[in-house]
Amino acid sequence: MDIYRLRAGITGIVVLLFSCGIVLAGCKEKSDTGGGGGSTQDRIVVGEFASLTGSTSTFGIATHEGIQLAIDEANQAGGIDGKQIQLITEDDRSKPEEATTVVTKLVTQDKVIAVLGEVSSTRSMNGAAVCQPNRTPMITPSSTNPEVTRKGDYIFRVCFTDDFQAAVAAKFAIDEGYRRVAIFKDIKNDYSVGFAKYFTEAFTRNGGQVVGEQNYQEGDQDFKAQLNTIKAMKPDAVLIPGYYSEVGTIARQAREIGLNVPLIGGDGWDSPQLIPGAGTALKGCYFTDHNFSVNSKEPETVRFVEAYRARYKKDPDALAALGYDAARILVAAMKAARPLTRETLRDAIAQTRDFPGVTGKITIDGDRNARKAAVIMRVEADKFDIYKVYTPEEVGL
Repeated sequence: MDIYRLRAGITGIVVLLFSCGIVLAGCKEKSDTGGGGGSTQDRIVVGEFASLTGSTSTFGIATHEGIQLAIDEANQAGGIDGKQIQLITEDDRSKPEEATTVVTKLVTQDKVIAVLGEVSSTRSMNGAAVCQPNRTPMITPSSTNPEVTRKGDYIFRVCFTDDFQAAVAAKFAIDEGYRRVAIFKDIKNDYSVGFAKYFTEAFTRNGGQVVGEQNYQEGDQDFKAQLNTIKAMKPDAVLIPGYYSEVGTIARQAREIGLNVPLIGGDGWDSPQLIPGAGTALKGCYFTDHNFSVNSKEPETVRFVEAYRARYKKDPDALAALGYDAARILVAAMKAARPLTRETLRDAIAQTRDFPGVTGKITIDGDRNARKAAVIMRVEADKFDIYKVYTPEEVGL
């Protein structure tokens, strides 16, 4: 079984079990290897921090499942030079301050060789603030705020950045004839605020008009006052660059007050809970997302989807795919690093070129970001799938 080890101090002990996997043991045998970290005679220790509980738990669980699948496949193939990889996963409970605490534990107590995580850009920046001064490589699968990798040269990502996906959303809006767009953003969320900023820049540069902005905060339940203000602006569409946890309610309340224009979002919408939370209110709406579909015919993607379904008895989403890609890139870099230390591992990750990921070929650029395409997903009654694909070149980046 896969066992999530949660930080001491949480009331009770939360143990999440999945149906297949390996038992990770021998934690007391870890030792520091001359500053390299994360290596003993029989195993290599990797850390992960994720929102396994809290407001964005579907993000964290999906990402973890992808990571765990990749780690287990690597171990089944012989590990790293005969050593098994031990994954220690910590729950940050969807809280930025908790991310700081658990990453500090992973780096300084567990002495992991590297850290995987997070989904939320805010929590990734907190984790990066620990990893960078401790010279510990960190790969975020899906944090898109450009500031994340600017925390330092040990911080990487395998996803696109918000300036790109916001430019894609802006290009799509122009292409669809939406010339007047209102923005409804989560004022306390770095991802949402950054997305809105980059969208405004790209949209107005291409002849669009942002007719106004309104704000909300994660956890809010009543959005009708702001939505009525937006309705009075008479937009052609509304950009909501938030998380699925609020988007469903926002969409339902928008329709209840007669705001019936298309809603546009970002990859924060991608969750199995998006449509159940919205009912039919999001039908015919769109969001930018990572280039992944369970219907893809690409061999790498087909193999991943089949393995994921066999293990977890459900379809993977883009976050699971990105977790899988992040872990596989880390494994490939561990195989290349000689000798294996945190420093040589950092250099090996930075050399990633044309890696055959399930979310497309991945090259890590000089800023430690992945340059790759993004897609527009269209929401139907009970599903969403790829509607259009945009490359960086098509949006001028």
